[in-house]
Amino acid sequence: MDPLLLGLIVAIATIVVLFSGVSVALGLLIVSGGFLIVFDGMRSLELLPEIFFGKLNNFALLSIPMFIIMGASIASTRAGADLYEALERWLTRVPGGLVISNLGACALFSAMSGSSPATCAAIGKMGIPEMRKRGYPDAVAAGSIAAGGTLGILIPPSVTMIVYGIATETSIGRLFLAGVIPGLMLVGLFMAWSLYSTWRSGDMNLLTGRSYSWRERIEILPRVLPFLFIILGVLYAMYGGIATPSETAAVGALLCLVIAMVIYKLWSPRALWVVLRDSTRESVMILFIIAAAGVFSYMLSSLFITQSIAEWIGTLDVNRWVLMGAVNVFLLVAGFFLPPVAVILMAAPILLPIITTAGFDPIWFAVVLTINMEIGLISPPVGLNLYVINSIAPDIKLKTILVGSLPYVGCMVLAIVLLCLFPGLATWLPDLVMGTMR
Repeated sequence: MDPLLLGLIVAIATIVVLFSGVSVALGLLIVSGGFLIVFDGMRSLELLPEIFFGKLNNFALLSIPMFIIMGASIASTRAGADLYEALERWLTRVPGGLVISNLGACALFSAMSGSSPATCAAIGKMGIPEMRKRGYPDAVAAGSIAAGGTLGILIPPSVTMIVYGIATETSIGRLFLAGVIPGLMLVGLFMAWSLYSTWRSGDMNLLTGRSYSWRERIEILPRVLPFLFIILGVLYAMYGGIATPSETAAVGALLCLVIAMVIYKLWSPRALWVVLRDSTRESVMILFIIAAAGVFSYMLSSLFITQSIAEWIGTLDVNRWVLMGAVNVFLLVAGFFLPPVAVILMAAPILLPIITTAGFDPIWFAVVLTINMEIGLISPPVGLNLYVINSIAPDIKLKTILVGSLPYVGCMVLAIVLLCLFPGLATWLPDLVMGTMR
């Protein structure tokens, strides 16, 4: 059978299996095993256990559960609420300081936790009621938090970037650095739209908040600064050549647990058990998907599907930016239905040869891919962040949350356009700190 036709059949079968309700990892294993049996015979299954466990035999994978523990220990405390209060007290005199505080808190908390849903829940529980109490439109209050929560998969340390680095054998340190400037750019675009939307509502009282004394501003800092120092320390150790990403993640996780216990009195064995239990559950889920995606990639390669697709696209007489546009549309549609980790692991083996052949930088592409995944987090039908916001503010209709988040989707699309026009936004900082790639 023609490999391209076979690839189309595999794609349809994968979509059908995943939409049947089975988990992503199990679905990938079912599709992979089924096609290998049909086209290579039963003996092809003998290699699957070796491939499955071989994908997990990677020291860099240790950083995933460590960063997840780091985020879980922060999310289990009042760190999100304190971070929000600290920014509100320091930015109260800034026009629109409250919505800026919420987005700033989302950016910082997502950098500490690396989890979009956790960021929405932690900041939204404090920020949404306060913004609504002061008269901010429901769409702005809910939409800004939903969009701000997506920053968790772009701003380092990011589990999504780690997965991309492992799947494509790309430097995780470079990927982390590549997400810094685009992440700050997205925060700026989100803040600009939020201020404009608030100003357009016509209530100028929304742009000013209550005043705080210097004592009130300073007294909250000891509960927030230690976590920020840990993030800066982790990044310094990683980029200063002191330790590997896995080693820095382990130290960061330990320090976050210690600070959570010391500052927030997280002494209860039950509370610590919840942190470790939830972290283990999420880590196993991600690692299971990574291993299953390795088997899926082997199946695609074994049946010459990946090579044929790359060769076919290479023969197309189209502008490379038209090709990149098609790739972005594919990623957007995939992100509407699947979690970011699954999309990266399934698409990377096919897309990486294509984008490198077309002359695109794989580090730059990682940022573009991640922003596409961010859009999926606030877009139906899955739109995980939309449902998180709806669960913490059930009196705000899901339609209102969706309408409020759509302008931020526009901000993300604008960010992708800017990255296409100015690739240095993603590549300048990694090249500056770690040297130019050859």
